[in-house]
Amino acid sequence: MRTVIFVAPFPLDTTMRFVRAASALPGVRLLGVMQELPRPEQRHYFSDIAVVRDGLSLSELFEAVELLRRKHGQPARIIGVLEPIQEMIAAVRERFGIPGTDLATAQRFRDKAKMKDHLRAAGIPVARHRLLTNLDDAMSFAGEVGFPMVLKPPAGMGAKATFRVRGREELVAALRGLGAGPQRPVLAEEFLQGEEGSCDTLLLGGVPKMVSVSWYQPSCLTALENPWIQWCCVLPRENQGQGFDDIKALAVQTSRALGLESGFTHMEWFRRADGSLAVGEIAQRPPGAHITRMIGLAYDMDPYRMWVRTVVDERFDGPWERRYAVGCAFLRGIGRGRVASVTGVAEANAAVGAAVVEARMPTPGMPKSDAYEGDGYAIVRDPRTSVVQAALGTIIGKVRVRYA
Repeated sequence: MRTVIFVAPFPLDTTMRFVRAASALPGVRLLGVMQELPRPEQRHYFSDIAVVRDGLSLSELFEAVELLRRKHGQPARIIGVLEPIQEMIAAVRERFGIPGTDLATAQRFRDKAKMKDHLRAAGIPVARHRLLTNLDDAMSFAGEVGFPMVLKPPAGMGAKATFRVRGREELVAALRGLGAGPQRPVLAEEFLQGEEGSCDTLLLGGVPKMVSVSWYQPSCLTALENPWIQWCCVLPRENQGQGFDDIKALAVQTSRALGLESGFTHMEWFRRADGSLAVGEIAQRPPGAHITRMIGLAYDMDPYRMWVRTVVDERFDGPWERRYAVGCAFLRGIGRGRVASVTGVAEANAAVGAAVVEARMPTPGMPKSDAYEGDGYAIVRDPRTSVVQAALGTIIGKVRVRYA
């Protein structure tokens, strides 16, 4: 019986899908490290859980793993899916001699400035960048790249706390808002313009086993800056040939350059007007924004099991045929406060309901989310990419979320 520790600070729905898949692996005793216990009906996934006060504390994670080691023996693997804990998990691996991604590799993925320095040295196209501690640094960088430019925390994720600044006044405000200083540098980047999407790569022993391209409509930053926009993510059924092969090759090259041997990477890419590609950033984790679920729907397989088989068993059960295009519409609206009403759902369902495979409508009374994923979503699937795109257009055109 192999002991596997799953670090899951909070029992989020998506996290628990991975937990369930890990618990179902033959010959695995699954242990958990959590800040918040899962629902009673989910606790059977774990043979034991070490509860910590702060799920993002490295010292508490060390103590929890040591406790579980004493009770259950040396773990064969320690895993987790959240981006902020990847460095912590790697540090635990090194302290206790557990196989898996090492700390240096995890740091290259997590620290976006270090990541881009490493990628540029490897000849991979990335946005020009600089760490800023004061306004003089910022204005010097602006003189090189011009406005607009992008500011974000060096270890940010999912476009959160990211600002597009168009001039000196906005730059001053963003630096102040991010608390820039010698002990808290801010990452400034050249603003990349063009078509934007992501590419998700599963590596096993450095070999790409599954590489999936997706499109964002519009960009994540545009969605973040305009919290009323109902945006979409599309996984086209087409996943090879012109417009796909160069993105996939770049994703594999980028993952390898940062040193990952086995696991998922989620890379943001930009295609400029001249057709050239650039890497926005890349994370060492399964994709969020329902993309993991969408990958499973596109290939008609279990993506959660695919990941745990890779990082626990070092096995891959594919390849699979990409049989469908899949898209997700993220639902939200103009205003602030709590959801007051959701209209147009019946009309949208009458028009495209046959293509909808999963949906969660915003619930009246719930506070407006500050995440770009919005307050609800609808996932559609069809063998034809054009049908999926049209269905998404119908959904975001008819469904209206209002707040009060």
